[in-house]
Amino acid sequence: MDQATQNGARNGATKASGLDGVVVADTALSEVDGERGRLVVGGYDIEALAGRVGFEDLCGLLWTGALPDAATRGAIADALAEGRALAFEQIPSLGETLVGEDGSAALMAAVAHFGARAAWRAAEGPAWIELARVTGAVATFAAAWARRRAGDAPIAPDKARGHAADFLRMVRGAAAPEAAARALDAYLVTVADHGMNASTFTARVVASTGSDRVSAIVAAIGALKGPLHGGAPGPVLDMLDGIGEPSRAAAWVAAELAAGRRIMGMGHRIYRVRDPRAAVLERAIGELERDGSVGARLALARATERAAEALLAERHPDRPLKANVEFYTAVLLDAVGLPRELFTPTFAVGRAAGWCAHVEEQRRAGRLIRPASRYVGPVPAA
Repeated sequence: MDQATQNGARNGATKASGLDGVVVADTALSEVDGERGRLVVGGYDIEALAGRVGFEDLCGLLWTGALPDAATRGAIADALAEGRALAFEQIPSLGETLVGEDGSAALMAAVAHFGARAAWRAAEGPAWIELARVTGAVATFAAAWARRRAGDAPIAPDKARGHAADFLRMVRGAAAPEAAARALDAYLVTVADHGMNASTFTARVVASTGSDRVSAIVAAIGALKGPLHGGAPGPVLDMLDGIGEPSRAAAWVAAELAAGRRIMGMGHRIYRVRDPRAAVLERAIGELERDGSVGARLALARATERAAEALLAERHPDRPLKANVEFYTAVLLDAVGLPRELFTPTFAVGRAAGWCAHVEEQRRAGRLIRPASRYVGPVPAA
């Protein structure tokens, strides 16, 4: 037995689990039931929210604990718009921040810069005003990065528009069709919160130290830079481009599996059945299809999902691998006119609402998150 094994045996070590099954916080924000394929946000199934209430409503649910009335919804919309406008005012002072190749890195730098200025802080009013301003800023910076990357000038926000519609306008340079804005709004609602995922846990760890709200959000964005969290939708489109036609899906998937490669958009760390968010986004894409905005991409995606699910079930009968949220995210974001390099920053535009809610919840808990580790290295001789 080598020294590391001896130390592991001495300490009762088991294989590292990535904190699977470890409860790190009590939360009233969302619950992920992987066995039943259920996502509950603020007491509502995600199917009852996405496509049925707007992103502003979802923000109110996360930040106040209840779906807002008309007056509160309007105030949240105004605060989000203020955040978008304040961020746009800061763009000239950002230098080369929004010119880099990596959208997450650009967002981290820009949001950190935003937080360093005093203008975003609210002199009075509820705490969610500041949360809304930070969330609004993420949208402006993401859109500005996409514009600059394409060689275009950033577009100023329009305070009269809803958050999803204005983000699309700032990216595309012109008002988007209503159907596209509705679809993106459904997407932002769908991804706004999802239990103790990697980026949310990161935000809560930073918040638990007593650090400021914006630092916690910047850290959460940093967690999106890794390919294992938030980065799959772009490769899903690459996969669909490679397949080309629904009739080729089964053969293409079989060849990929034979070569030992992953099928993008299939399988999830938590869900053992189909990701409920995939169903919600497929419904939103169906509305785009009726509007004539999807073309043949949806049929190709459905054929690929069926083929992948069947072939994966043959290979892994004891480990269900179903479509996850990224699978239909790729189709939806492409259909509304967003470039694939903007997919991860767009995820941050929606998830910022959940990050902010978790930061506030953690600040109220007032407890430093400080897990233990198990030492398995060498020890000095006695």
